[in-house]
Amino acid sequence: MDFTFQVLENTRKIFKEIIETHSLAELNKIPNGFNNNIIWNIGHIVVTEQLLAYKLSGLESSLSDEMINNYRKDSKPNGDVSQGEVDEIKGLLTSTLEKTKEDYYDDVFEKYNAYTVSTTGNTLSNIDEALQFVAIHEGLHYGYVLALLKAIKN
Repeated sequence: MDFTFQVLENTRKIFKEIIETHSLAELNKIPNGFNNNIIWNIGHIVVTEQLLAYKLSGLESSLSDEMINNYRKDSKPNGDVSQGEVDEIKGLLTSTLEKTKEDYYDDVFEKYNAYTVSTTGNTLSNIDEALQFVAIHEGLHYGYVLALLKAIKN
């Protein structure tokens, strides 16, 4: 799993750089033809990792119910987020992944409730499969963010 965590750490650094190099207005902008914005996609990857790793393992996420509800699958932005919320998401990019990595190597994820992913139809049966899918999921959303960046520049 070292490689999977390395991929996730690198992807999250890219998301952090995107937050740091774009204005609050750019992060919140929903271009024509899109249903969400850059900051929603970044919040979504944080929430999804927590749900796929912790919730499906029967463990508590470190995220608030409000954060989970705002960024979970099938949600969408319900208005602009504040700079404070952007800063919170930026911090969670690192802190949640560090905790997941620590818990993984401490064998905290003992059980796993199988879950079939709607986007690909694959069934996640254990924490290793979940984290491998998380890496794929974050790559997909990186692609969405790149498309959003292109759209807001035009």
